[in-house]
Amino acid sequence: MYLKKYNLKNKVALVTGAGKGLGKACAIALAEAGANLVIISRTQKDLNQVSKIIKKFKVKCKSYLCDVTDYGQIKSIIDTIPRIDVLINNAGTNFPEHFTKVKRSNMEYMVKINNVAAFNLAQLCTLKMLKTKNRKKIGGSIVNMSSQMGHVGGPIRSVYNMNKHGLEGLTKGMAIDLAKYNIRVNTVCPTFVVTPLTSKFLKNKKFKKETLNNIPLGRFAEMSEIASTVVFLASDAASMITGTSLLVDGGWTAK
Repeated sequence: MYLKKYNLKNKVALVTGAGKGLGKACAIALAEAGANLVIISRTQKDLNQVSKIIKKFKVKCKSYLCDVTDYGQIKSIIDTIPRIDVLINNAGTNFPEHFTKVKRSNMEYMVKINNVAAFNLAQLCTLKMLKTKNRKKIGGSIVNMSSQMGHVGGPIRSVYNMNKHGLEGLTKGMAIDLAKYNIRVNTVCPTFVVTPLTSKFLKNKKFKKETLNNIPLGRFAEMSEIASTVVFLASDAASMITGTSLLVDGGWTAK
């Protein structure tokens, strides 16, 4: 009886940055839980590959080539989608630089993708969710992909810290505004996960050793561990959870 609540059958989930890494893992996990998918990425080849995997679960999958920082492009895509129940606001990036050496262009781009684009997507998807007549009864879920760096500071992470702390604040404010519609808003906050984005940082042996020393469980997170947390928050199993963060950090922030 309880496990039925994890079933996402007939729900439509939109995932950004779905072509690779965490976005891909989340999209596949949501399909496995029965959701129909709308996936967005900047790379057609990646979209084709992920769509193929998703369709093996006998669910529907629509894919769109899009840069999430382009408001007009995103709006036109969301306008064509009849219904959205779940948003996984995952697209983002990081350029690690010491605070005194942060390039203005990098800082502005990170704010654009990690904050402005996340806000725009959340607002557009919320407006779409509210067009479904019985939204209060069926509920909705928005998961903003944050980081342990949304809760603590880190070296050469000042802009990323700013972005992710901002995303945590946005999530809380959204959760309060949207509670009356039964749309829940939460963040998932991973520690370092081996993905195409982090693998280049982890090639540095000193950085890798220092990073592992900060994780009490003594290992990096697996993509499946983040994806399963996302599925939980998207599902009715988390129906009383809103305005908070699930830290999937192996104990990093417990110290």
